[in-house]
Amino acid sequence: MRKRTSVATVLAVVAAIAAGPTPAYAGTTGGTHGWVPAPQGSFDQPAGARCDFAIHSESVRDEVRKLVLSTNPDGSPRRELYEGDLIVGVTNTETGAATLVDASGTAMVEYHPDGSMTWYVTGPALFGFRENGGTLPRGYWLIDGQYVVEFSPTFHKTVTMVHGTTHNVCTDLD
Repeated sequence: MRKRTSVATVLAVVAAIAAGPTPAYAGTTGGTHGWVPAPQGSFDQPAGARCDFAIHSESVRDEVRKLVLSTNPDGSPRRELYEGDLIVGVTNTETGAATLVDASGTAMVEYHPDGSMTWYVTGPALFGFRENGGTLPRGYWLIDGQYVVEFSPTFHKTVTMVHGTTHNVCTDLD
C-alpha cells in the first residue's frame, strides 16, 4: 500500500508541474537550461517485433519538450520532465491500414546508475513491448491514466497502473 501511495503522490506532482508555469528555477539549477524541444523520431518494426505485421510509426504533430530537473555529477540528466502534444501515425506497412494515436501525456523520467529508468506518467503514451519483454504482451501499447513504467537495464518493462487503460494499437491495424 505504501508504494501505491508514493506512486500516486509522484504522479500528482508530475501533473501539477506540467499544468503550472515553468518554475523560476528551471533555467538556473543543476545544469538545466529550461524547456527544450524533444522531438520523437519515426521508426520501423519488422513483422513479429511488436505486431504480427511490419509497422511504421511517425509523429504527425510533435510539440514535445523536456526540462532537466536535476543532473548527476557528470552533467548527465538524473531526472527529466517531458510534456507536450504528440500525435503519432501508425501504419501497417503490409496493408496500408493506418491510425492516428494521441500520445500527449506528461512524464517524469528518473535515470538510475545501473542503466534502468522509471517513468512516472499522467495521460497517454505509446510503449512497444517485445515478446516476453514486460508485464504486457508483445504489442505497441497506448497506456493512458496514471501509471509508472519501470525499465530494467535490458529494457524489460514493468507497468504499475494507479488507474487507467491499456490498448494494443496493433489491433487497430489488422
